[in-house]
Amino acid sequence: MRRLVPYYQPYRGMLLGGLALVIVSSALGAVVPWLLRSGIDALLAREPLRRVATIGGGIVAIAFVGGALRFWMREVLNGLSRYIEYDLRQVLFAHLTTLDPAYYAHTRTGDIMARLTNDLSAVRMAAGPAIMYLTNTIFGGAFALVFMLRIDVKLTLLSLLPMALLPVVMIKLGGLIHSRFEAVQEHFSTMTTHVQENFAGVRVVRAYRQEAAEVARFAALNATYVDKNMRLARLYGAMNPLFGLLAGLSVVVVLGLGGVLVVRGTISVGAFVAFGFYLGILTWPLIALGWVINLFQRGSASMGRLLEILDARPEVESPPVPRALPPAQGGRALEFRDVGFHFPTPQGREPRWVLRHVSFSIPAGATLAVVGATASGKSTLIDLIPRLHDPQEGTILLDGVPVREIALPVLRGEVGYVQQESFLFSDTIAANLAYGDATHALVQHDVVGEAAPEESREAGARDVAAHVWAADVAQLDETVRAFPHGYGTLLGERGINLSGGQKQRLSLARALARRPRLVLLDDALSAVDTHTEAEILRGLRGALAGRTAVIASHRISAVRDASWIIVLDEGRVVEQGTHDVLIAAGGRYAALLSRQQLEEAIEEEAPAR
Repeated sequence: MRRLVPYYQPYRGMLLGGLALVIVSSALGAVVPWLLRSGIDALLAREPLRRVATIGGGIVAIAFVGGALRFWMREVLNGLSRYIEYDLRQVLFAHLTTLDPAYYAHTRTGDIMARLTNDLSAVRMAAGPAIMYLTNTIFGGAFALVFMLRIDVKLTLLSLLPMALLPVVMIKLGGLIHSRFEAVQEHFSTMTTHVQENFAGVRVVRAYRQEAAEVARFAALNATYVDKNMRLARLYGAMNPLFGLLAGLSVVVVLGLGGVLVVRGTISVGAFVAFGFYLGILTWPLIALGWVINLFQRGSASMGRLLEILDARPEVESPPVPRALPPAQGGRALEFRDVGFHFPTPQGREPRWVLRHVSFSIPAGATLAVVGATASGKSTLIDLIPRLHDPQEGTILLDGVPVREIALPVLRGEVGYVQQESFLFSDTIAANLAYGDATHALVQHDVVGEAAPEESREAGARDVAAHVWAADVAQLDETVRAFPHGYGTLLGERGINLSGGQKQRLSLARALARRPRLVLLDDALSAVDTHTEAEILRGLRGALAGRTAVIASHRISAVRDASWIIVLDEGRVVEQGTHDVLIAAGGRYAALLSRQQLEEAIEEEAPAR
C-alpha cells in the first residue's frame, strides 16, 4: 500500500482536514460519558435541577456538534477516496495504452477489466473509509482510555486483560483474509474473461450450438466463485464473534470489580456508569478494527494486482534522446538490413525465427509488395516498421535513420496502417474515419490551445473533405451515403453491422484520411470481391502517388504494379524484382500467379455448370 501514498499528495488538505474532523469528533464523543457521570452524581447528591439541566443541555449540544463533524468527515474522506480512485484509474488506463502487443498476447482482457473494476473498488475502500475508521479507532480508544484511567487505574488494567488476545487474533485472521480475497479476485478475473469471450464470440457460440455447454462452463466457474467467497465469509463470520467474546469478558470484569468498588465507596455510581460507557466506546473501535483490517487486507491484495499492471514495461519504448527525421515532401525511403525476428521463447528452447536475413531497400515514393504463402512472415515484416515489435537482428531505417532512434509518436505519425483484421470502434462512421486525424481529435476535445473558433472550423472542414476523399478511394462513399444516417451511422461493437469487405474498406479509408507519408497495407483487401478490388487499386494508384507504400497480399493482382516485389518463404526472401522479371524467372512468384489464375478460372466456370 506504500505505492498509494503519492496519490494523496494533491489532496493533502482534504486528508488532514478529514482526519482532524475524525479526531475532534472522537474527542467530543469521549466527553459525553464524563458529563453523564457528573449528572448522575448531581442527582444522587440532590443538587439543584438547574445544574442537571445544564449538564443535559451540554450533552445534547456535544451530540449535535459531534454528529455534524462525523457527517463532514465522511463527506471529506469518502470524497477523497473517490478522487484517488479517479486518478489511479486514469494512470492505469494511460499506462495500458503504452504497453505493446507482447503484453496483451499473454494477458487476458477479462483479467484487465476485473482489475480496473473490482480491484480498484477495493483499493478505494482502503484509501478512504479504512483510514477514516482506523483513525477513529485509535483516537476514540485513546480518549476513552484516558478517561477510564482517571476513574480507576486498577479497574482499567484488569478490564483490558481480555483485549490482549486481540492482536494475535487480528494477525492470524488478517493473513487468511488477504490470501483468500486474492484467490477470490483471481477467480473473478477468470470468470470475467469467460463472459467477455462469450459475448464477443456470440456468433461462433450459436453457429456451433454451444450455448448449453457455455452455460454449464459458466455455472461451474460461478459455483467455484461462490465457494471461494463462502470460505472468505466464514472468516468474517468468525471475526466479530471472537471480538465480541473478548469484549464480553471485559464487561464481566467491570461488573464484578467495579460493583465492589462502588459498594466500598472507592468510586461513585456516576463514575461506575461512565466507566461502562467508556468501555463500550473502547470496545466498539476494537470490534470495528476487524472490519478495518478486512478493508486493508482486501485493498492490499487488490493493490498488488494493480501494481502488476503498473510495473509492466513495454518491450518497445521511445529512445531517451530521439533523432529527428529529415524534412520530406512526399514519402520516406525504407530499408531493411539483414533483419531477423522471433517471438519470445522459453529458456532452453531454440527460437523459431519468423524472419531471417531480410534485406531490401526502396526509395521514397515507391511501392514495395510482399507476397508469400500463409505464415511466411508478411504480417510480421509490416509490424516491424512502426515498431509494434523490434527485431532481434539487423536494422530498419526510415530516410536513413534507424527506427529505434526515432520517437515512437513521430514514427507512427508517419504511418497509415491497415491491418489484416479490421478493428472499428463502437462510434459513427465519421468518427472512425477521423480517428487517426490528430487535428480533428484536438478540436473535438477542445485542447487546441490558442486556436480561434474560425481556425477550428477551417480545420474541421479540411478534415471532412479528406475523409470523403479517402472513403471515395476505398470505394465506400456511395455505400455509406446509401445508409439512412450516412456518415453519422452508428456502428455496433467492432463494426458488427458492416460486412467484412465494408470493414476493410473503412479501415483503408481511415488510414488514407491521415495522408501519411508511409502506407502499410497488410492483406487489406482480402475480404473484397475482385471487381471492387480492381476499383480500389485504381484509386490507390493516384492516392499513393508520391507516398511510400508497403503492400502485403496473397493476391498477385493487388501487387503486380508495385515498384519492387519480394517473395517470402518461411521468413526468408527467396525472390525479389519487378513483376515482369519475376514472371520471366519462372520461380515461386510465377507459380503463385499460375495457381491463382487457375483458381479464378475454376470459380468463373462453376456457375455455368
